[in-house]
Amino acid sequence: MGIIGLLLMVMMTALFTASEIGVNAKPQVPCFFIFGDSLADNGNNNQLLTLAKVNYKPYGIDLPDGPTGRFSNGRTTVDIIAELLGFDKHIPAFATLNSSSNLLSGANYASGAAGILRPTGKHMGDNISLRRQVKNHRITVSRIGDILGSKRLAKERLNKCLYWVGIGNNDYINNYFMPWIYSSGNLYNPDQYADLLIQNYHSQILELYNHGARMVTLVGLGQIGCTPNSISVYGASEGSTCVDYMNDAVQFFNKKLITLVDQLNSYFIDAKFIYINSYGLGSGDPTIAGFKVWNVGCCVVNDIGQCEALESPCKNRTEYVFWDSFHPTEASNLITANRIYKAYDPSDSYPMDLTNLVQSFGLNAETMAMAEVTSM
Repeated sequence: MGIIGLLLMVMMTALFTASEIGVNAKPQVPCFFIFGDSLADNGNNNQLLTLAKVNYKPYGIDLPDGPTGRFSNGRTTVDIIAELLGFDKHIPAFATLNSSSNLLSGANYASGAAGILRPTGKHMGDNISLRRQVKNHRITVSRIGDILGSKRLAKERLNKCLYWVGIGNNDYINNYFMPWIYSSGNLYNPDQYADLLIQNYHSQILELYNHGARMVTLVGLGQIGCTPNSISVYGASEGSTCVDYMNDAVQFFNKKLITLVDQLNSYFIDAKFIYINSYGLGSGDPTIAGFKVWNVGCCVVNDIGQCEALESPCKNRTEYVFWDSFHPTEASNLITANRIYKAYDPSDSYPMDLTNLVQSFGLNAETMAMAEVTSM
C-alpha cells in the first residue's frame, strides 16, 4: 500500500467504525465465535491459576468497566469487529456465560498464553489451549441445541455464524523460542515445526466444521520479532529494527496456513475459509498511521512484559503501537480491525475480506429475519 492509501485508511478508520455500527439494525451474522490467545482474551483467564491474566489496572483504562481481562488499554480487535458486524454488545467470555440469550449470540473462548500445542505457555500457569477451546465450543453447541429444541435448529443457526481462529503466536513466543524450558526449538527446524503446528491446527478446524462452522476466518501470525519484548530480550538483528529470525520462522506457518485455506475451500464446498494477513498488516512505517512510539509499550512493564499493577501508563496512548511489551493499544486494534473487516490492500486477506465473506453467504436482512423466526 502506498502512502496516500495509508493516510486515507487512517482518516477513515474512526468514521468507518462509527458508521457501520449505526447502519446495522441487526447483526450481519446471528452469532460470532472466537478462538485465540491474549490478543482476543476478554476474561477467560481471570479465574485460572496463571501469571497470564490482567484483571487489574492499568489494563482496561479506556474501557467503561475498567479491567476485564483484556490485554490492552481498551477494545481488542475482535471487540471492534463485533461492533462492525452490528452486535450491540461485545461477545462474552465463555467463562462468564450464564445466559441463554447471550449464548445464542456467540462466545469468546480465547485464552492468554494459549497455543495450538497443549504444552505452550504452561510455564506461566494454566491456559486454555486450542484443543480445550474447541472442546468448550462443543458444550456451547449442545446448549444451543437445548435452547432451540433440536440439533437441526442448532445446526441451521451455527451454519450462519462467523468463526474466528487466531492462535499460534504463543507456540513461538512461549514455546519454540524458549529452548531453556521447551524442547521444540531443539527438536524441529522452523519448517518442521510449522508442519507440526498446522497438523494440530487442521484437526481442530475439522472439529469446528463437524460442529457447524461454515464461515471461518483463519488469522495468520504477526511479526512477533518486532514486539518490544522480542527486541529487549533477543536484540534486533543487524541492520534491522526487529528480530528477523523470529519473523522468518512464523512465515513458514503463515505460508502453510494459506495452503490450508485453499485445501479447505476446495474440499468443503458448503463452507468458506479466509486467511487474514496479520504479518502484512503489521508492516510498513507506523508513523504514517500517526504513531510515534513502536519499540516500547505505553505502560511500565514487569519482568514478564505485562503492565505493572497500578502504575500510571502514558497519557498519549493513541501515539503508541504497543500497550505493554506484547499487545497492541486500542488505537492499533482499530486500524487492524477495519482492515480485516474491509481490506484496504489486496494482500490484507485471502481470498476475500471479512465483509465479502459475510456477503457471500447472503446473510442480508431478509435471511437474518428468517433465522430469528426459526430460532424462536
